[in-house]
Amino acid sequence: MRGDPPPRKPLQAQAGGLDVPRRHMGQNARMRDQTSPVAADVELSAPELFFSRELAALEFNFRVLAMARDATVPLLERLRYLSIVASNLDEFFEVRVAMLKHHHAYGSAAPGPDGLLSGELLSRIRSRVLDLVALQYATWQEQLSPQLDAARIHILTRQQWEPRQRRWLQGYFEHEVLPVLSPLGLDPSHPFPRILNKTLNIAVVLKGRDAFGHEGHMALVRAPRSLPRIIRLPDEVCGEGDNFVFLAELLQAFVDLMFPGFKVVGSYQFRVTRNSELMVEEAEIENLALALSEELLGRGYARPVRLEVADDCPKSITAMLTRNFQLEEADVYRCDGPVNIIRAGMIYEWVDRPELKFPHFVSQLPPALEASHNKFELIAQHDVLLHHPYQSFGAVVDLLRQASVDPQVLAIKQTLYRAGEDTPLVDLLVEAARHGKDVTVVIELRARFDEAANIHLATRLQEAGVQVVYGVVGYKTHAKMLLIVRREGDVLRRYAHLSTGNYHQGNSRVYTDIGLMTANPEIGEDLHKVFQQLSGLGPVIELKRLLHSPFTLYPGVVAKIARETEHARAGRPARIVAKLNALNDARVIAALYRASQAGVEIDLIVRGACTLRPGLPGISERIRVRSIVGRFLEHSRVYWFANDGDPELYCASADWMERNLMRRIEIAFPILDPDLAARVFEETLANGLADNTQAWLLQSDGHYVRAEPGDDPPYSAQRALLQRFCA
Repeated sequence: MRGDPPPRKPLQAQAGGLDVPRRHMGQNARMRDQTSPVAADVELSAPELFFSRELAALEFNFRVLAMARDATVPLLERLRYLSIVASNLDEFFEVRVAMLKHHHAYGSAAPGPDGLLSGELLSRIRSRVLDLVALQYATWQEQLSPQLDAARIHILTRQQWEPRQRRWLQGYFEHEVLPVLSPLGLDPSHPFPRILNKTLNIAVVLKGRDAFGHEGHMALVRAPRSLPRIIRLPDEVCGEGDNFVFLAELLQAFVDLMFPGFKVVGSYQFRVTRNSELMVEEAEIENLALALSEELLGRGYARPVRLEVADDCPKSITAMLTRNFQLEEADVYRCDGPVNIIRAGMIYEWVDRPELKFPHFVSQLPPALEASHNKFELIAQHDVLLHHPYQSFGAVVDLLRQASVDPQVLAIKQTLYRAGEDTPLVDLLVEAARHGKDVTVVIELRARFDEAANIHLATRLQEAGVQVVYGVVGYKTHAKMLLIVRREGDVLRRYAHLSTGNYHQGNSRVYTDIGLMTANPEIGEDLHKVFQQLSGLGPVIELKRLLHSPFTLYPGVVAKIARETEHARAGRPARIVAKLNALNDARVIAALYRASQAGVEIDLIVRGACTLRPGLPGISERIRVRSIVGRFLEHSRVYWFANDGDPELYCASADWMERNLMRRIEIAFPILDPDLAARVFEETLANGLADNTQAWLLQSDGHYVRAEPGDDPPYSAQRALLQRFCA
């Protein structure tokens, strides 16, 4: 991409200066005192130069949990962050720990760039998860529960129920809960049952004999997923405020009604997490959708990897559960509160208390798009940039809506990775097909935890006459792209939408992403070739403008890093700024280390796991890494290279991770308009580097320290953009 470099003077937003904070460039000098020195002549593939990917991913959850503990964050938002941590931890065990344990058990776990063997890594993961779980439940018990009570949002334990509340809850239990329960006594004729992944269960210790004279010792109560995990009490049985009870509390309070004739000695919550990674061997199947559908049926009962039990659960009960799940003591985590604390996030949706949530905002359409009746005429004149969630995803919907009925539109091609249940895009694609357009949709069936939804989506589109393809065997299609072919006079013109995020309307309200609408002929031609390759199994293609994984994206990124390295060695100014969700590709990291050694100044904004070690003398002392955790999930990927005063800026669907660069279909697209490139640099990169309230600075030892304003005015990157676009 060619064009004028972004302004080098401080960029101004409505909330204040957006200067790239050179004052933070000395941060790593202080970091170096906190870690052992690394020799400057060490091999750049040496294990001591890399953090563990898994441990780095866990550290992100500590940063999210800090939001739940931050008194300046609205109370119900803090509850939501607590629920997000629990959800993230579930997925971490379902995927990362599950695969690590699988490879460890079969002796096939090769160490990563950090050099840690699987046994040592599993031990370190447990230690760090214990820290996280302890802090999570301390946040719940010591901060959120008391503060919710003070705000008249009561999550009542059975010890707190008043008599009229107990009467209502018993009636609710007898009429709504008990009829759908199937308590199971454990004896030789009733073996330990199959327990579904992440479901609520109660282990019950009994004393007495049943109708057949058999002595009861132990029983299990499985809570069907049809039952709500949190019950809202009606106003007539409560005082003021909103009152809730966890289903687990209800089951334990009335457990004796499930076992008449027995004395209940004790009841204890537990929850098992299972391996949720699907193991379809694509090369050996004929129908991917059918194979995935069959495998999804067994996902809920795959091999267990974690057991959560109530803190008061006796060791004998824990040992029995561990034995039946074929787990070890190291797989058990005790919870000082509800084992399914993730469900507390439901209260956020149910309680209408605006003062306890982030202020409401309305995303706006870009003025030019809002004023234009013909989106194609506008895009033909100049590119249009969208910055979500500050600008509305409705602009993409409007473009597809116009395309679906425009008689001049001949074809529509789109990728769908995650679309969501509420997206209007699917209806518009169906409508386009019914209007005679040639519609092709590339659906990624293997989008983790969206497999079932995507199979249903594919079926619906196929029934409407849309041509559906599932991408390429062995490579997930993660690129976000839409191509519209329109006849204009005697020529065909291509209109494209490219994005860093999914075509998911819900995500577009809470994820930060960059989208580009363009009629650039070279980008349109490149996209045409990519879609041909995806649908027609074509050969390797040459693209003019786009970087394309798994072909040109990795070598393109490394070449641009090497170019900055050569500029620095020649004594020219050299700089790299990149915003990513994660960074773990060892070869890219080594290239960044070489660039730092040559004198390139490097700023990385990495939301999640980063395995690069910044601030090492002679290795990475010119590399600074920060993570921003705020109201919105930072999701846009932006790469900027100074290029000796002729900068290049790319937005992308890909992080600098080995899987994105080598095992996925990804697209990085240049922002060719100099004004738009300057705007992306300002709003995503300079803005993020100026944040001194919600940014976390990665230390050389792997820990993060929250940025502080010091003598500067407090500045939040996300708040500044909200004030600019949505005030």
